[in-house]
Amino acid sequence: MEIADRTVLITGGALRIGQALTQSFAAAGARVIIHCRHAVAAAATLRDRLPNPDRHRIIQADLADAAAVAALLPRCGKVDMLINNAAMFVTAPLQQESDRDMQRQLQVNFLAPLELMRQFARQEELTQGVIINILDQQIVRHPNDTGSYLLAKQSLAEATLLAARQFAPTIRVNALAPGPVLPPSHLPPGAGMKKVLAQVPLRRQVELGQLTEACLFLCRNEAVTGQILFVDGGQHLT
Repeated sequence: MEIADRTVLITGGALRIGQALTQSFAAAGARVIIHCRHAVAAAATLRDRLPNPDRHRIIQADLADAAAVAALLPRCGKVDMLINNAAMFVTAPLQQESDRDMQRQLQVNFLAPLELMRQFARQEELTQGVIINILDQQIVRHPNDTGSYLLAKQSLAEATLLAARQFAPTIRVNALAPGPVLPPSHLPPGAGMKKVLAQVPLRRQVELGQLTEACLFLCRNEAVTGQILFVDGGQHLT
């Protein structure tokens, strides 16, 4: 798909990986709808720094609220590309995770993107579309410190494959499974990354540009659907 002059909705598009995706798609000529929950000021600053800022929009919605999710796509108008990037991450094993955190993580990380995928596919005027789900390299591993976050991402991986089959031929559905791109937001830059990178086969951090290039590739290449591309320096192999 040609990205220029297409509309892309990027959930969680104001911060971290979402910010890099927003910048990359805007640079490629797309009209970006930047979704955010609370980061409205950051989204506005980001939009003002994009090429042709008047082409881009900000839309606010709490993905933990099922009603807000149901109303999100209709507020956007026609969307050609959907990137389900927004996520909630609470580190806790299953037996220690609170019911509230479990319900919110399943909603934000799986049920919300699944509903957005369903809404996207229902667009009557859509003749060609692309969905990219941002997963996590952990989907093929079973770490001891993760509970419903991992279950939600694994479910979204399966939904990617199911939707790729069911939404074809009009819509292509793929996913990215990043590895060590950024440290958790509650830690200072570099904290904990040295230990993680020592266990990554390529021994280096994934650059944001490498991840966004992979996303652009999945959007552009019209022969690719039903793929989960690991961009993780081989971390999923450990």
